[in-house]
Amino acid sequence: MQNFEQFLLDNLPTSKSIHPTYEDALQNMLIAGGKRFRPALLLGVVKAYNPLMQDSARYAALAIELLHTYSLIHDDLPAMDNSPLRRGKPTLHVSFDEVTAILVGDALNTYSFEVLANAPFSDTTRVKLIRELAHNGGLNGMVLGQAIDCYFENQPLKVEDIKQLHINKTAKLIAASLKMGAIIVAEEKIAEKLYDFGIKLGLLFQIQDDILDVTQSSKEAGKLTNNDEDKNSFVTILGLQEATLQADEMAQELTQEILSLDESLQRELSSLLTKYINRHKHNKGSF
Repeated sequence: MQNFEQFLLDNLPTSKSIHPTYEDALQNMLIAGGKRFRPALLLGVVKAYNPLMQDSARYAALAIELLHTYSLIHDDLPAMDNSPLRRGKPTLHVSFDEVTAILVGDALNTYSFEVLANAPFSDTTRVKLIRELAHNGGLNGMVLGQAIDCYFENQPLKVEDIKQLHINKTAKLIAASLKMGAIIVAEEKIAEKLYDFGIKLGLLFQIQDDILDVTQSSKEAGKLTNNDEDKNSFVTILGLQEATLQADEMAQELTQEILSLDESLQRELSSLLTKYINRHKHNKGSF
């Protein structure tokens, strides 16, 4: 992922104006780090089927990272989680101010689609990629999940409802990353299988995040922890032991599913997936 990291730094959003801090704020959370997990999934699928398309695919990977970063900035706002820390650094509304954080989130959201619209693919592929990212990141995807999460704070939900919440809030963007990789290399016969795999993977990651929230310090996690008492987390509803058991079961199931993937996909994704599928056991930190 070193190549993608350099690509991101070479393609940071820029905006020259009389505003003294806007451009710095645009770039702040992008250069703060992160695991770049979603871009890695997309690029892994592309490399598995057509390594020659990796340079072009980095634009789609960047678009996903831009959208993901906007969601983190807004998630941390005082009106939502009111979190002071992300990726081990002060959140944007702390480093700058709340208005700047809201506007930067808005800017990164829309810029992600501008990047996709200008990416070096055919018009047909660009439209498919834009549709996929918009559908999973928008009103019936990530935004819906966040809306449910915020509305039902202090109101315990059933486990099945919590799963639907987090399928939308977390899993759909992970699933879209895999599917968009398949769209780029015109392997649409595998696209839906990868999407379904990504939904399960995203759900596991949310359970893991909830486990890590109560087992890690804020310094270890790089963000505020022990902050989910009023939220509908898997640990809050199930308890730590049951949540861990469910995470173990899902990790085993996904490990078996990896073995059913094409050999080329296994080669490119196995080490990455195995590392994160079992992260709740190793206390590695969240992303």
